[in-house]
Amino acid sequence: MSDTSLTIENILAPELTLCRAPASSKKRVLEFIAEQVNQQDASLSDTQIFNNLISRERLGSTGIGQGIAIPHCRLEGLERVVGVLLTLEEGVGFDAIDNQPVDLVFALIVPKEATSEHLELLSQLAEKFNDRGFCNQLRQCTDAQSLYSRMLNSNS
Repeated sequence: MSDTSLTIENILAPELTLCRAPASSKKRVLEFIAEQVNQQDASLSDTQIFNNLISRERLGSTGIGQGIAIPHCRLEGLERVVGVLLTLEEGVGFDAIDNQPVDLVFALIVPKEATSEHLELLSQLAEKFNDRGFCNQLRQCTDAQSLYSRMLNSNS
């Protein structure tokens, strides 16, 4: 698969787009992401995903500011990139660079080998989330379907 074909459309499934998810802490958000991925694909260990996400956070928070976090990790044995988009019921502390609570989360779980694709996706996401109007639109969604289509149809 060439780097150019890896887009948000290709990695985000409607089943992994969740609106107003309940989460009381950063740890709980990461657990929730791992559980959701495991529900969609039982061959992927939620414990391992959670541990890998936590390890990555220990290197530095993935809270990029303005209420947004892009937690990500690599996973042994993964064949494709998995994206998870969440809006949270209420903001949680994420040790973000601006210390703002996070309520918009896009998680990326990538194969152990995927490096350039991984970075390319992170920059695509960061660019999208840099658009404050777009982020506000995502936050206003009240159901997963509208959240999913809004994420995909943002041609910013």
